[in-house]
Amino acid sequence: MDSTLVQIAATPGPRLPQWLRKSTVHHEAVMGLKRDLRSLRLHTVCESARCPNIHECFSRRAATFMILGNLCTRGCGFCSVPKGSPEKREFTLDAEEPVHVARMAADMGLRYVVITSVNRDDLADGGSHHFAETVREVRKALPEARVEVLTPDFCGNTDAVDRVLDAGPHVFNHNMETVPRLYRRVRPQARYRQSLDVLRHASFRRPGILTKSGFMVGLGETPEEVHSLMRDLHAAGTDVATIGQYLQPTRRNLPVAEYVRPEQFDAYRDFGLAVGFKMVFSGPYVRSSYMADMVNDEATRA
Repeated sequence: MDSTLVQIAATPGPRLPQWLRKSTVHHEAVMGLKRDLRSLRLHTVCESARCPNIHECFSRRAATFMILGNLCTRGCGFCSVPKGSPEKREFTLDAEEPVHVARMAADMGLRYVVITSVNRDDLADGGSHHFAETVREVRKALPEARVEVLTPDFCGNTDAVDRVLDAGPHVFNHNMETVPRLYRRVRPQARYRQSLDVLRHASFRRPGILTKSGFMVGLGETPEEVHSLMRDLHAAGTDVATIGQYLQPTRRNLPVAEYVRPEQFDAYRDFGLAVGFKMVFSGPYVRSSYMADMVNDEATRA
């Protein structure tokens, strides 16, 4: 494993408050969707990142496809997606994955398709050709559907960003994840300004596209730092911000510093709207692709 990957010792955090307790009832529909995904060798960030909304979303046949495999070349402290070295056999790209994603999206009857990926810093193009091909296949299979991409930073390579944009997604999403002071701990292989530049480039390269970014709170940031991040995002041309509570997915990940109260999420939403965002989706269980169709509808009406 890459020596730069973060190893976090188990550290106890604050007790989970009542407002964050959520039912995880298993439904046959959830298990059936998982079986369908495995039959096509597909992955979802919902499963790999241990999203707390997975049962709700899967039960209504919604999922975020995660392409380029299920192993990431980075070791972000907050993320439970498996990490590994490029020498592993599992890093081999599945040439049929774009077609399989399109087939699964069509079988699910999706009218709004969200595609994300692991980081593939081992590839010269960051996986952007594969990403673009997946978008094209989905648009071919579902010409009436809207497609949202949630991309990595491609190490700041704007040619890679352009390649994905040129495939025709309707929404371009790239997550900031946290405030700049916490980057070294939370996203040690990423750079704050580089991620802002990716969003700025997408916004100016495709003026008609809806740009979106998400970040977590509860990692030790202050409200003033969150406000500064939101101002930076808006200045970079970002239309939509999503804000959710960080929840420690495994004992190896960063501990929760604070459970942010619901009224603070409301205050962040109000601040973002005052700054000029078209839409701010802010709440304890909000994730960057959670209820993405609803977020898109509200933003496009703004």
